[in-house]
Amino acid sequence: MATPQHKIGSGLGFHSTVHDVLRGVDLTGRLAVVTGGHSGLGLATTRALAGAGARVVVPARRPPAALEATEGIDGVEVDELDLADQRSVRSFAERFLASGRPIDLMIGNAGIMASPEFRVGPGWEGQFATNHLGHYALVNRLWPAIAEGGGRVVSVSSNGHQLSGIRWDDTRFERGYDKWLAYGQAKTANALFAVHLDALGAASGVRAFSAHPGTIATSLGRHMSADELTDLTAAIDAEWKTPEQGAATQVWAATSPLLDGLGGVYCEDCDVAEPAAPDAALAGGVSAWAADPEQAARLWRLSADLTGVDAFA
Repeated sequence: MATPQHKIGSGLGFHSTVHDVLRGVDLTGRLAVVTGGHSGLGLATTRALAGAGARVVVPARRPPAALEATEGIDGVEVDELDLADQRSVRSFAERFLASGRPIDLMIGNAGIMASPEFRVGPGWEGQFATNHLGHYALVNRLWPAIAEGGGRVVSVSSNGHQLSGIRWDDTRFERGYDKWLAYGQAKTANALFAVHLDALGAASGVRAFSAHPGTIATSLGRHMSADELTDLTAAIDAEWKTPEQGAATQVWAATSPLLDGLGGVYCEDCDVAEPAAPDAALAGGVSAWAADPEQAARLWRLSADLTGVDAFA
């Protein structure tokens, strides 16, 4: 079966930074929403977009920390949002929509990795609920503003998606929790979300992408011990990126004119990724289960049922 998952020759690569991506790009008058835009890759993304002239809204679980981190960056505003709390998602979306502004760029950057088991809402597994369901509901609730902006939505995934597809018979890990399989499922969900959002949103001029940032030393690994980080580094066997290099792919997916007319694809190293080998684990490329339109549509239906939100229903 033909797939759009093939490199397009962007001229950029592994070592490219957000500054390389945005060289000569003017985002004056554009508005971006960047979840987690005050830390790690998110902060590098916020700095880059604001530096190119964009107004950047940073929803954060701890607004005082976000205000401190983004102090001195022109064009940034902070609001409160806890992606693990659907009531918080609804409240933020209502406040934003009341401002009457369109959203040109939406980057779902916030996330957690390999956390101890926790439950939110009606017993949802925490990583799936935070990384996927929170962003799913957020984008759907903000859809009027996103559709008006007619821009792009970027869902930050990871090569961790190769650890697990969607566990359709046990998405909540009720039969035993594994933090890495839970992370893999959540990152697969991030990629599938972009696949189906693109299929639904293209008619409104909105295109969606998912992105793998690479391996970067950020607070995302805060739940891991030193030994676990060492083991992970050995398993990945890849060069680490700086935050500015790690943020480059999501900024490229959000802004590059080379992606005009494309959508629903998984990107890495500032290009569209190739299909991954069937046995890939924390390697390059996108696994078939994270790029399957049928699974993407099935996940969308499940997410709509769980959250009660579907802007396209």
